Amino acid sequence: MLKRFLALILLVSVSVANAAEKSDYPYQPVPFIDVKLTDTFWQPRIEVNRTVTIPFAFGKSEETGRIENFKVAGGLSKKAWTGGFGFNDSDVNKVIEGASYCLSVKKEPKLDSYLDNLISWYAAAQEDDGFLYTLWTARKTVEDYKRVRCRPNEDDRWTNIHHAHQLYNVGHMYEAGVAHYLATGKRTLLDVCIKNADLICKTFGPDGLQEPPGHQEIEIGLAKLYRVTGDRKYLDQAKFFLEMRGRHGGKKEYNQSHKPVLEQTEAVGHAVRANYMYSSMADVAALSGDKKYIAAIDRIWNNVVSKKLYVTGGTGSTNRGEAYGKDYELTNDKAYCETCAAIANVYWNHRMFLLHGDAKYIDVMERSLYNNVLSGVSFDGKLFFYTNVLAANESGRERKAWFGCACCPSNISRFIASVGGYMYAIREDAIYVNLYGQSQADIKLGKRTVKLTQTSGYPWKGNVKITVSPDKPGKFTVKLRLPGWARNQPVPSDLYHVAPGNKTKWEFSCKVNGEDAETTLDAGYAAMTRDWKAGDTVEVDWPLTVQRILCNKKVEANRGRAAMQRGPVVYCVEHHEVSGGEDKVANLVLPDDAPLAVEHRDDFLQGVTVITGTGQTAGKPTKFTAIPYYAWANREKGEMAVWLERGK
Repeated sequence: MLKRFLALILLVSVSVANAAEKSDYPYQPVPFIDVKLTDTFWQPRIEVNRTVTIPFAFGKSEETGRIENFKVAGGLSKKAWTGGFGFNDSDVNKVIEGASYCLSVKKEPKLDSYLDNLISWYAAAQEDDGFLYTLWTARKTVEDYKRVRCRPNEDDRWTNIHHAHQLYNVGHMYEAGVAHYLATGKRTLLDVCIKNADLICKTFGPDGLQEPPGHQEIEIGLAKLYRVTGDRKYLDQAKFFLEMRGRHGGKKEYNQSHKPVLEQTEAVGHAVRANYMYSSMADVAALSGDKKYIAAIDRIWNNVVSKKLYVTGGTGSTNRGEAYGKDYELTNDKAYCETCAAIANVYWNHRMFLLHGDAKYIDVMERSLYNNVLSGVSFDGKLFFYTNVLAANESGRERKAWFGCACCPSNISRFIASVGGYMYAIREDAIYVNLYGQSQADIKLGKRTVKLTQTSGYPWKGNVKITVSPDKPGKFTVKLRLPGWARNQPVPSDLYHVAPGNKTKWEFSCKVNGEDAETTLDAGYAAMTRDWKAGDTVEVDWPLTVQRILCNKKVEANRGRAAMQRGPVVYCVEHHEVSGGEDKVANLVLPDDAPLAVEHRDDFLQGVTVITGTGQTAGKPTKFTAIPYYAWANREKGEMAVWLERGK
């Protein structure tokens, strides 16, 4: 306890000492450790992640040799280095990050001890000058070293930097090290990170190597190290790596090095690399005060949202390089929509909000969160999708327990653990309510603490009650996000729109203490500025109606088709629910005037609201039930479709 206290004091003193010279995001998120989800939607998922997914991921990392590799590199094991990819270290890093988040909210001595032991192997695997890449250090014991993908050449550990993952791995390690330090107060992993980062800063720079990483991620990790240590060189190093793109690195669209980042105008190349890079550009813009980066990612964001975003919030339309496709190239059965890309899309859009304070970024973030991200993991927390298609034929798709490239399961483990951190934000004397769901939050607003308690059945029910309880009465502002879907705007562009005659009829209104509240509308938020006292209540009822969604006609794959959404949840039809499985999903036609009804089923797919209706197959009436997209493939394999053929 004393060590943790001293560590937190150190962190605070660093922050205070550098406050005058630091730039930062104008809007600050409320940390997930100050938000407790108590609903039936997110809380069970967070608990499954804590009790099942994280232990499962550690177990798989042991089983596949990923953890043993640190012992091999550190001379603690006589086994050979195991694995087909040089980036396998990163998977362990991400699970450590997720486990650390769990320790932040609940003491678990067994997990704490497990991490201590694991981190000791990191320290053993680290070379004297700080280098840490288990494949390289253990290479003399690996007979098939040359056949391992994503590796340096034998003569220089920094060769093949564009394809090997020396820098990508440690970027995830920095994130894990910061999370572990903040959770426990222990510097064991943080010191390993700092020693490595110091080596990176000495090696890469104007007077050293001038190459960008092949896979972006270290930039995000360096920004987090800067936050914790206050050492400016880490932020400068992140900016240096961004500046090298388009100048060195092979100039390939695949890893966004085809032109300088400040000149890029559209999302291209590997979608995970891209979304991590756009997130790090936001970090550098905020923390350095360089607004040129903001202008660049604004342009790229507009390109994605208007031409390259799936209705499920997914990004990356082609398996050719796991990449963003051309404008309006949004195929369904061949969609890539990698789970990691969806998580990175959440990171990016959340940062865009923190820069601009506009609700449209949370709209996109929420779409990715409730659909593409959640599709990536099964209900039991032990099966995963790498890619997330929007249509499947009779052979179907099934989640896997693990992958040779296991980036997605490990990413899920760290993301779900921290999902509460996306719900609220503050700026000056204003609290922003970004996401809805039953929860409690302790929000530090200036010199006061405000407890917010949400009572809600979101996303299945639209009524939300928020109890506002400041520790002392006073004047401040509460801003409620007006979801885009409630305003008949699926995304903030013309890429998708609600079908004519199907728009939700609704005008925003809310009550404070049972009386109509005076609000002002600003950037997608309804603002209420008043003198608040403990126990004040805000009530609003979002219009959860079924909306048929149509696509821009330039998207060839969706011409003449419609999708369904209700609130933030996108729906699909699975083979089980078309006339009891007797008819094919591919033959199902949804007439524009077919009535659609909703029904909540507590005993179905862990409790979901379904959409029911009567379509047509071969001209005959066909009953169907649509389920949330995230819930598909939790039963036996078969057909699935998000976009259905329209009938007149």
